[in-house]
Amino acid sequence: MSSLTKATRVHFDADSMWVNLADGRVIGVPLAWFPRLLRATPEQRDQVRISSRGLHWEALDEDISIAGLLAGLGDQTSANKTFAA
Repeated sequence: MSSLTKATRVHFDADSMWVNLADGRVIGVPLAWFPRLLRATPEQRDQVRISSRGLHWEALDEDISIAGLLAGLGDQTSANKTFAA
């Protein structure tokens, strides 16, 4: 799956990650979908790098694609398969 839509901003509240997209949409997903982000400190979460492919947290070894978020996919590592209901 490919997405031409790029993230422009990422922010968090107590339970969710919010991603603003260049086309005006805002995606909200539960932090429970991404255990590394759930366990991370607010400072670690703020160290996100937005690229044309998605979101990356170097210190957390976490990569999230915008296409995956739009498809409702959570963590895709073998030990943490999570899918949207």
